[in-house]
Amino acid sequence: MKGGRILPQALRFLGRRKRVLRTLGSWSLLESLQTFVGGYSVAKSLDQGFLAGRPGTGLLWLSLAAGAALAGGLATRGVFRGLADLVEPLRDALIRRVTSKALADAMTGAARSADSAVVSRLTHQTEIARDSFAGLVLVARSFLFTTAGALAGLASLAPQLLLVVVPPLALGLLLFTATLIPMAACQRDFLRADEALATQTGALAQGLRDVLACGATAQARDLTCALIENEARTARALARWAAARTLALAVAGQLPVVLLLAAAPWLLRQGVTAGTLAGAMTYLMQALLPALHTLVQALGAAGTRLLVVLDRLTAGTHPDPLTPAAITNSDFVHPTDGRQAPAVELRTLTFAYRSDAQPVLRDLSLTIAPGEHLAVVGPSGIGKSTLTALIAGLLTPDRGQVRVHGEQARMSASGEPSRLRVLIPQQAYVFSGTLRENLQYLCPGGASATAMRHSAEAVGAAPLIRRLGGYDAVADPAALSHGERQLIALARAHLSPARLILLDEATCHLDPAAEAQAEAAFAARPGTVIVVAHRISSAQRADRVLVLDGVHAALGTHEQMLDQSPLYRDLVGQWHAERL
Repeated sequence: MKGGRILPQALRFLGRRKRVLRTLGSWSLLESLQTFVGGYSVAKSLDQGFLAGRPGTGLLWLSLAAGAALAGGLATRGVFRGLADLVEPLRDALIRRVTSKALADAMTGAARSADSAVVSRLTHQTEIARDSFAGLVLVARSFLFTTAGALAGLASLAPQLLLVVVPPLALGLLLFTATLIPMAACQRDFLRADEALATQTGALAQGLRDVLACGATAQARDLTCALIENEARTARALARWAAARTLALAVAGQLPVVLLLAAAPWLLRQGVTAGTLAGAMTYLMQALLPALHTLVQALGAAGTRLLVVLDRLTAGTHPDPLTPAAITNSDFVHPTDGRQAPAVELRTLTFAYRSDAQPVLRDLSLTIAPGEHLAVVGPSGIGKSTLTALIAGLLTPDRGQVRVHGEQARMSASGEPSRLRVLIPQQAYVFSGTLRENLQYLCPGGASATAMRHSAEAVGAAPLIRRLGGYDAVADPAALSHGERQLIALARAHLSPARLILLDEATCHLDPAAEAQAEAAFAARPGTVIVVAHRISSAQRADRVLVLDGVHAALGTHEQMLDQSPLYRDLVGQWHAERL
């Protein structure tokens, strides 16, 4: 584990919260005072009170100890109030870090399947970190101040007591410290096993139908059972090391009591009184031993868990070999008549999702004429969706420009964005409302019933609307299939005043006939259409095809790409194979 990496981050985190630490320290001083007064009062109540025949004095000393206990309760209350100001910011920071890293990894490694282990990190592991950190703060603070109060009390009663108590206490703590490293390694193995099991169960849930269809039930069961057994094995190893802590606890906590009883005759000969011995036993049994027991349990369990979890949650993002390579040095220009601005113009476009990641697009220049129909093809995760998001203004390029109808593509473009472009992603958006409200969502001024019927008929959504009860029927997104939501979104885009339509696999849940009807409707509609294709038919219908392969980009008609692009020929072959 990279403790050297975690320690500086921990120090910076604590350094920004000095006020909270001072507050916790101030309340903890009251606990230290309670510990000191407790044992000292017992000793004096015996020596100066009950053993001296003055019970009133003895009761007075015990009353002082009771008052100190009440003050300690107030201190504990103050500690808990300040603890939230230290613990909750840690949890929030960890969740932000895990979420940001998961989103960045998903964007820069789109070709990979989803990281199901992020669920374990966001729920199980962040809660482990939060609870462990809170417990350690409470326990470590209590042990330090309780030990300081007890040792100060022993020294004030009789310095000889320290010779009996300190050596076994130090030896036990040393033995306990020696178990921390192997225990942390076991904790790390347990968390890895937990993440592996979460990833397997997530993948199995997503592909359950494929597992059943392929007859792979036995293999999936065996793999899952093996991961469960591995997690159980690491949990048993943790339990064995937890048992090893018992020895350290016995040495540090029980041995000082035994030695104090054994050394009682010698201490009495040294002038130590019976009350002093009783006070020393009070320090050991009511203060040091409980505090030590709690510390050992917390450091042995929560401490190692916290170290391992923080190491995993705060690990930096490393370059991923699956990150798509960049598109470089491309310059595609479509002739225009010189009077009308291009529908889309990319000027040496470069974009990466992080500063330390390889660019997904690099120095890409492209001009798309008004009214053109362009298909974008390429392997999964190569940057097709990124390109449409840049054109839509959802992403900002690192270098270069993206212009739509002469205006810079951005969310704050002049006028209503829907008048310039509409992007329909693979997961179409339908909100709870009437079908009329859904269809007119991108029409700021509304739309006539005739225009709505025309758009619905054009994209093939009219039968669905009739089946749902007409335009005034309420759409329930949860009750609609993916294909039905796509039909509603396609009708909405067709009805909009946008002059540029971006279809990012927006017909992937439709059958080929329905897809052909929808794309034909947009081709016949005034404006420009850019389609991220997932079938060969989409590319064949387009005026031009843009092929992204991660290194170079190729542009031309379907026939030209068959002659010039080996990747395009491979994609066409795969599409034909899927149809067979």
